[in-house]
Amino acid sequence: MNDVYKRLAAKLDGLPNGFPATDKGVELKILQKIFTPDEAEMALRMRPIPETAEAVAERVGKPLDEIRAMLDRMAKRGEIGSAKMKGAQVFMLVPFVVGIFEFQLNRLDKELSDLLHEYAPTLLGTLGEFEPAVMRVVPLNIQIDAEHQVKPYEDLRQAMEKAKSFQLMECICRKEQALQGHKCRTDTEVCLAFANHENAYDKYPLGRIITKDKALDVLAKADKDGLVHSTYNVQKGQMFVCNCCSCCCGMIRGVNHFGAPHLMAKSNYVANIDQDACEACGICAEERCPMTAISEDDGVYVVQPDQCIGCGACTTGCPTEAITLVRKPESEQDEPPKNIVDWYMKRAANRGVSISID
Repeated sequence: MNDVYKRLAAKLDGLPNGFPATDKGVELKILQKIFTPDEAEMALRMRPIPETAEAVAERVGKPLDEIRAMLDRMAKRGEIGSAKMKGAQVFMLVPFVVGIFEFQLNRLDKELSDLLHEYAPTLLGTLGEFEPAVMRVVPLNIQIDAEHQVKPYEDLRQAMEKAKSFQLMECICRKEQALQGHKCRTDTEVCLAFANHENAYDKYPLGRIITKDKALDVLAKADKDGLVHSTYNVQKGQMFVCNCCSCCCGMIRGVNHFGAPHLMAKSNYVANIDQDACEACGICAEERCPMTAISEDDGVYVVQPDQCIGCGACTTGCPTEAITLVRKPESEQDEPPKNIVDWYMKRAANRGVSISID
């Protein structure tokens, strides 16, 4: 196999998220499926910080038109990241997760699905081995104990109210699982991206451009369907929300089945059942909880706090409104990194990865 894929795999593994090697080299087959050799070489020359096409062309010493065409093609194919910053289109190397994997939404086929399915235990195990966690559970605000004030990073609706661009996409986890023969009980088109400037997704769309009202409707339906809201594990700079199910979501499956505790940080809330209001119908345990954190003992349903991720899926499914989310004691609360740079530095330190822009 071309040496370029080994070098690209090593570069991706050098990012804080990780891209671990396997004995069978399945990670190299994944890169070979996604990148041509020329594109892999270009990815190796990309930095994990935003640069304009002009800056990249000057740095690598190639004509601007050639570099611009290559970057445009790679951004459309989901091989690198791209965004608008201060009116300029910028490009950057992104991790495999969250990044290249999710950007393969419109290119995913059975062959790639099979490779990803084989790689999942190794990849998710590495992603979930180190803190800070990649993703963070955001609680449903409908049934939160009114005595406690919700912090800004715990309120997706607040972040989305400030946004000016919205995109609705299929869930790549559900799509990948469907190619493996498993059809999810919920809708496929549930993932949202949002940005604070106009026309953010016009150039490289992964899904449908929608209005703010439609985005909030999608979020409300996800609440009703008992899905888990999760986003990047930072206080500021959230750009997306995944609405996750326990049967398909790679992060939830990683926590439940692959022993990867730091894939998804819990919220600072825990479910509480009012036994006087509970009718012991079992919906919370049997249909809503994604973590088997609610159990029945002699006709009484109780929450196992150590297993509860504080998502609130049980609260919206309770017919008697007997379940609420209550804030954990201060000593048990976890504050996420301030922003993506803070996350990057802390994660790199815990993985023993050297920080480099090259």
